[in-house]
Parts: sequence; C-alpha cells; structure tokens
Amino acid sequence: MGNADDFYWVDSSEPHYNRRKAILAKYGDKVRALYGYDHATAWTVGFVCCLQVVMAYVVRDMAWWKVLLLSYTVSGTANQNLFTAQHELSHFLAFRKPLYNRILSFVSNCPLVVPVATKFRQYHQEHHSHLGVDDWDVDLPSYLEANHITNFAAKLAWVIVYIAVYGLRPVIVRPKPAGLADLVNIVLVVGFDVSVLYFWGIKSLVYLFLGSILGGGLHPMAGHLIAEHYMFLKGQETYSYYGPLNCLTYNVGYHNEHHDFPQIPHTRLHQLRDLAPEFYNHLSFHSSWAQVIFKFITDPEVGPWTRMRRATRDGTPGLLHDGKLPAKGAAPTVFADVTNVSPTSQTARFAKKIM
Repeated sequence: MGNADDFYWVDSSEPHYNRRKAILAKYGDKVRALYGYDHATAWTVGFVCCLQVVMAYVVRDMAWWKVLLLSYTVSGTANQNLFTAQHELSHFLAFRKPLYNRILSFVSNCPLVVPVATKFRQYHQEHHSHLGVDDWDVDLPSYLEANHITNFAAKLAWVIVYIAVYGLRPVIVRPKPAGLADLVNIVLVVGFDVSVLYFWGIKSLVYLFLGSILGGGLHPMAGHLIAEHYMFLKGQETYSYYGPLNCLTYNVGYHNEHHDFPQIPHTRLHQLRDLAPEFYNHLSFHSSWAQVIFKFITDPEVGPWTRMRRATRDGTPGLLHDGKLPAKGAAPTVFADVTNVSPTSQTARFAKKIM
C-alpha cells in the first residue's frame, strides 16, 4: 500500500522521443509512409453514433432494469468506443483537414452526454508533449488521489467512477480558459441532450449518460485507461495491449507505438510494430484489460501512486539526487527509466506479458 511519497520519480526525459529518433534513423522512409489519416475511422465513428441514437430511441419505454442492463452492455461499450474515437480524432487521423476531424469529434461527443471534445484534445496534446511531467500531464493522478485511494474499497469506488475522475481532474488541477471551440462543443452536446430528453424522455438520456460512466469504469474496455501508463513493472512507463478489444477501441492498445508516432492512424500501428520489432519485442505488455482492472483493485502494491513522474520535460539529471524535489510531494528514491534502454542492451532482451 502506497501514497504520494511513492510516485516513481525519474530524472530522465520521456522514452518515446529517443525511440522515435532511433526508429526513424533505421526505417525513416518506411515509417513516414505510414503517416496520414484513414477515412475508415470516420465510417466507424458514424456507425457507432447512429447505433447509440437508435438505441436511445429503442429504450425510451423499456423497464428500468432493462435500461440499466443495456446501459452497461451496449451503451457502455459503444460510448467507450466513442471516447477512444475522441483520442484518434484529437490527432486528426480520420481526415486530411483538421477542421473535418474537429467536426466529427463534436458529433461523436453528442452520445457521450457531457461535452469533452475540445478540452480533451488540448489536454491530450500536453500529455504527449509533457508525458509524466509534474503539473503538466493531467493524466497523472493528483497527490490527493495517491494519498487517499490506497485500499481495496477506495480503489474499487475510484475505478467505478474513473471516467468522471479522468474528466474532472484536468479542470481542477490545470484549468484552461474557455474559447469559441468550447462554446460550440457545449452548445451542440447540451442541445443534443435537451432534444433527447424532450422527445424521448429520461430513460433515453440515462441510457446514454450511464453508458459513458459505466463504460469508463468497471468495464473491460475501460481497462486501457489504467493499462496505458500505470506501472505494473517498475521502470516501464508505457504499456501496449495486444488483445481482441483493440478492434473496438481504434487500436488504442498499441500505446507504445502510438506515443512513438502519434501521426500514424490506428489502422497502421500494427505495421509499425511489424516493421521495427526489435524496438518493441523487449517491452512488457498487457493481454487482458479486465485483468488489469482486477489487479489494480486487488493488489496492495498497485494504485494511483504507481506512475512515473518527472520534474521537467527534458529530464533533470542529478537534480533529484541533490535533494531538490519538485514543489509537491516527495521523491525518496530516483530510478533510471528502463524504457530508455536500447533494444540491444542486456536489460531489454526479453519481453514480458504482464497479464
């Protein structure tokens, strides 16, 4: 059982920049040929949006127990699909023109009930540019979370409402001013919500809203939110998932590959791994998101504090060793980032399936 004092502080920069440079040095033109966009994403997103609208209509007169059951099974799955679509669209990977990606992100945000598209893109870009940087990367749990989400009951409750925590944390710890895009996002989503409520009633809106909450909590597809960067093996910051649920989540499981090359659409990430296996085969990975959630909740050695944290984007060699700690929390020990090792080093010879 840990707390905020147990965050895994490193004095290195994030690992993806160095691996990207090494891969480009060896496979430059072949990798760049994978860059771009894929219209298949837009078709899939459009289908899931239509599915959710149809289902919201279908459940309008159902018994509440049926609404709740479908909220978890169907809406939870569909809305987590649309949430991961926000991730893909935030990198402009469905269309060549950024504007078209933004329009689709607004449309696909509507079944999620809560307006998230604009702010998600802003914060997610910082997650890539300042991975693990204290006070920058809002994907990192707060010190409050690390200090209080420490036992089975607390972790279970935290996971159940994790998507709400994930959405509220950024606007609390690193608020950003609202702009025109935020206004458009809010007007469209709230307008959709009011229309659903007015024409079809409360059950339809509850079906959609619970789909977002349940699908982002104790749901197999939500496992990616924990699997991506929570350390199940000390020293590795990012983990990929190679399993069947990638087909429902725009291959978000290929997370090391995505952080290395966020300009590659999800339909081609597997080609990157096939092209440069020596850079990925040694990295530990997940094969079950459900098992990730189970281990996170039940293992006392895993919790919000099991995240890699750094003081600056470029690393601070020696800074933490000298006792000059970041403004918040404490870093009693400084570790090397083993994901920065070269693919031929002794440390990086073997991959390990975490679960």
